[in-house]
Amino acid sequence: MSYALFDYQKEMKARICEAFGSCLSVMCQMPTGTGKTHLLAAVVKDFMSHNSNGGKNGSMTDDSNGVVWIVAHRRELVAQIEDTLERHCRKYGEMLRNDHLKVFSMQWLSRNWDKVNGCQPGLIVIDEAHHSLAASYRELWEHYPKARKLGMTATPCRLNGHGFTNLFDILISSWGIAEFIRRGRLAAFDYVSISAKSREQLLIDSLLKRGADGDYQLKEMNEVLNCMPSIERLYQSVERFAHGKKGIVYAIGIAHARAIAELYKLHGINAVAIDSKTPTDVRKRYVEEFKQGVIRVMVNVDVFSEGFDCPDVEFIQLARPTLSLAKYLQQVGRGLRLSKGKCACMIIDNVGLYRSFGLPTRSWDWKAMFLGREINKGMSFAQKTSNGNVSLLQDLYDVADDDMQVVMTHDRLLASLRANGVQPCNVDVLPLKGFENSELGLWGLRRGNVIVSEPKYNKVLAISGNFALVRFQNMRLGVVNGLSGEEMRLDDCRNATLLPEGLLQVINGKKEILFVDLLNNQWYNECPRVVSFGGIELLHVGDRFFSRTKVPYSGVVGMSERAFVRKEFYLELHEYGVPPVCQVNRSVPMHHAVRCIVEGDDRCVYTLCEILPDKSIVVIDNDGRISQIKN
Repeated sequence: MSYALFDYQKEMKARICEAFGSCLSVMCQMPTGTGKTHLLAAVVKDFMSHNSNGGKNGSMTDDSNGVVWIVAHRRELVAQIEDTLERHCRKYGEMLRNDHLKVFSMQWLSRNWDKVNGCQPGLIVIDEAHHSLAASYRELWEHYPKARKLGMTATPCRLNGHGFTNLFDILISSWGIAEFIRRGRLAAFDYVSISAKSREQLLIDSLLKRGADGDYQLKEMNEVLNCMPSIERLYQSVERFAHGKKGIVYAIGIAHARAIAELYKLHGINAVAIDSKTPTDVRKRYVEEFKQGVIRVMVNVDVFSEGFDCPDVEFIQLARPTLSLAKYLQQVGRGLRLSKGKCACMIIDNVGLYRSFGLPTRSWDWKAMFLGREINKGMSFAQKTSNGNVSLLQDLYDVADDDMQVVMTHDRLLASLRANGVQPCNVDVLPLKGFENSELGLWGLRRGNVIVSEPKYNKVLAISGNFALVRFQNMRLGVVNGLSGEEMRLDDCRNATLLPEGLLQVINGKKEILFVDLLNNQWYNECPRVVSFGGIELLHVGDRFFSRTKVPYSGVVGMSERAFVRKEFYLELHEYGVPPVCQVNRSVPMHHAVRCIVEGDDRCVYTLCEILPDKSIVVIDNDGRISQIKN
């Protein structure tokens, strides 16, 4: 059986080959579930094939021997890699017998350097390469400095913020998770989470101790969350959102995993716990029975965070708090593989991780993390409030046991990705803050540990919401958008003041007072009044209403608030006295123009043409393009 690469895998393989033309060590990033192991196998096959031809077919193998080592993080992953290699290469068995190809676990190799002494691999592939900063991996570089190294990972980041440039020369990244979902290469997801004021979130917010790796301390997590009320709520969440489905639960530790499995079994769910102490033969049997559907729920402790391949997983339950972005993405990624008959994966976040990291479809600056310039560490409650001594436990008596909220549905996610190529914002955004680089004497902007703007400002003068008033190095004032990083320079400005709700007051060189809508950089001669219609905002200035879209719209003179009608996902603007541009399909025909602003779409104000039976709308944009928009 052979495996044909998808187009994106072929492109990544070509980029890897090109990078090896000038680099000795390359790190490759692809999201979990997009076929890193198959790409790995194809690279190995090409390497060995080209080498047998004397390196004539590609620069990747020039001046190197054809021996390939593949190093996995854990022994459980070795068999999976070997199986993939066998499917890719008919001569796999022969290569193994001739010692041209070896698959090791790092655990075995670190204890058996003497057994491989004298062997000189031409290519070393490191699976799950985000672990490569460990001392055991560094020996690969020390023992085999001339061998090419290829690191494969979904998450090129470390909890301590250290970069990988001491080991790898370059990072090659593929599409993000959102793009893979949009193109139908990963499954969409429904996402539910505990609410911000739920009992569980308050317990997690009370965690203050840290382990040696910088994550939450296991002992404290176990003491706080490994109790029957919390475990019972885990079961209730599964029954409510994933009844009858097959899934994986990520637990805190061995005792926690076993307690969860036992309770689920008491409620009639065939669940088993797997951890590092589970005998190898038992583990293999459990995995096979899980793949066959005999076992419905697998509760594990870091065993299936990486490398485990079971595409028909229907739900993922997060029961372990973490500050590690890599751990979060590796876990949710186990449920995003495509499978026949699988509409979407249900992600049940019982520890509120999306508040720290956002949804899995968020865009990540992998290059900055690879370089060690961005610390992608989840924010604990103490960090968010700058108060590590706050006790929240007394608040638990005021919270209901069952307090879950729907964060995202798969149909809404797909509609947004297909319409805009981006996901709607559904995450509590960390506050924008200024920080000073004492060496440069300049200021930058950050959200938590994520840098929004590098230190390049003379001073950060004020922050309001998502906007920062800054003084540039030429001493002129400007405003930085803390979401996009865009800068607006105020050339003719004596003074400026940030106002609430995304507005700016400016005093120009003539001492005139002007106002700016920072959402679209529109200027007004008097202070606008923000009017909200169910989350869609307009500005009331003088005798007109103005939209806050990037292509602004000004309503008819004298228009009143009665001219606006809030619908399920859009706002209608009735221009009384203006002839209709196109007839809206209603029981009563309209005799005037109708515009609409779609919630979550800040591009323009559309002309409404038709309302379809399914309540979707047909609209025309400013360029005359017709489109259909659904909720």
